[in-house]
Amino acid sequence: MSLPSLDSVPRIRRGFRLQFEPAQGCHVLLYPEGMVKLNDSAGEILQRVDGSRDVAAIIAELSKSFPGVPGIDEDILAFLEVAHAQFWIELH
Repeated sequence: MSLPSLDSVPRIRRGFRLQFEPAQGCHVLLYPEGMVKLNDSAGEILQRVDGSRDVAAIIAELSKSFPGVPGIDEDILAFLEVAHAQFWIELH
């Protein structure tokens, strides 16, 4: 696995859908075979994965929304790396 570049544009893979699930009390990623329950951080990141923002813009927006969180950029990159490896997102 390798970290996504800052200029790559992630989007949720076809066949997957992100939504807030009130019964679960969190965001989930739905796909034909099941569901992935996301923690709050993953939900915040994937809400910004819209196929138009690049990784740098996602990092900038989350850094502004959550100021003072040390290492937020590395955490976002690490999550996107895992999401890509799990085939939840595509990078363009």
